[in-house]
This record gives sequence, structure tokens and C-alpha cells, in this order.
Amino acid sequence: MSGPRGPELGPNGPADPLRIQHNILEEQVELWWFRDPGKSILCYCVAVLLILGCGLGGVGLLSTTTSVSSEWRLGTGTALCLLALGVLLKQLLSSAVQDMNCIRSRQRINMLKSGGFSDLLVVLFTGMLLTICGGVLLHVALVNHMPKPGKALNDMYISGVVLLAGGGAAVLGVGIYFVMVVLLERTRHGRRFVDRVLNIFTVSGRMDRLARRNTTSSLANLI
Repeated sequence: MSGPRGPELGPNGPADPLRIQHNILEEQVELWWFRDPGKSILCYCVAVLLILGCGLGGVGLLSTTTSVSSEWRLGTGTALCLLALGVLLKQLLSSAVQDMNCIRSRQRINMLKSGGFSDLLVVLFTGMLLTICGGVLLHVALVNHMPKPGKALNDMYISGVVLLAGGGAAVLGVGIYFVMVVLLERTRHGRRFVDRVLNIFTVSGRMDRLARRNTTSSLANLI
């Protein structure tokens, strides 16, 4: 009677069940959308803040439009509402593409998923537009406030400062996020290189142990 069978030997030694399970999970396209949950949650929260901030700000400006300040309130409020709709449309589009499971490319999924490259572009574009709108309002308010001060110009000045601060914070946040992601990716590549080196030594050690076992068994058979 033969004894119990040991683990099956692969080309580089015994097969690792954890690595086999990891490779099987890596092949599941549905799971590619949920990699790096920390980045996804962060970018999703930023998108929600942009939608709420731009939407509420735009509705507030449109609802307080008067004959005295109709032009800049109407234009700025419309721009803010369009920005909120654009960010919301991106989130809905990513969710729809994920639900339809019509994309099988890892690169496209990494671009469209929450926390991907498309989120960075949307936040950067929104921040730049907010900065431009805030700068224009601030410039107009400062230029026209000297000859004829008034409440409308004060409101324009406050709105310009708020938009400029929000847009600058968004652009600065994207820059910090990009730098941190690049550094983390480099660190991961370094870790992968170390892991590969360790795996090489581990595999060679296993081969040495297997060779010693084979030599010992052959000597025992000779004796």
C-alpha cells in the first residue's frame, strides 16, 4: 500500500494554495473595480462634496438673482450647476459601465473606476474652472468697488473669494494626491522587487532541500 500523497510539485517546488487562489481572484474582471478601496472611498467622498458644494452654491446664486446683480449671479450659478451635473454624470457613467460589465480591459477599468485617472481629471477640471470663475469675480469686484461701492459688489467679492479658495484647494489636493500615488506606486514596485528576490532564494532553498532529500534517500537505498 502506498502512503498518503504529498503536495503536488510544480516546476519550482510545491504548489502554494494561497498563490493559486490569488491568481484565480486576479482573473475575475468584476473584482478589478474594487481594487484599492481607500482611493475609491476618498475620491468618491470628494466627488460627493463637489456635487453638493457646486449644486447648492449654484442654486443659491440663481435663487437670489435680482435685477441689480442678475448677470454675474446668473452666469456663476449656471456654471456651478453645470459643474455639479458633470461630476454627477461621471459617477453615474462609471457605475453604469461597471453594472453592464461591458469592459474587459484592466487599463480601461483602472481609468473609469472610482479613484482612477478619470476622477483626477474631473476634480482637476472642476478645480480649475472654480479658480477661473473666482478670479474673474474677484477682479471685477475689486475694479468696480472703488468708484461705486455697494452690497452687490460685496457679494461678488465674497463669492469670488469662496470660489477661488475652493478651486485652489481642489487643484492642490489633486497635486498632493498625484505625488502620493506616484510615491506609493514606486514603493510597491520596490517591494515587489524585494519579494521576487526573496522568492528566488526561497525557491532555490527548496530545490536544495529537495536535492538533499533525494541524495539521502538514494544513499539509504544503497545501504
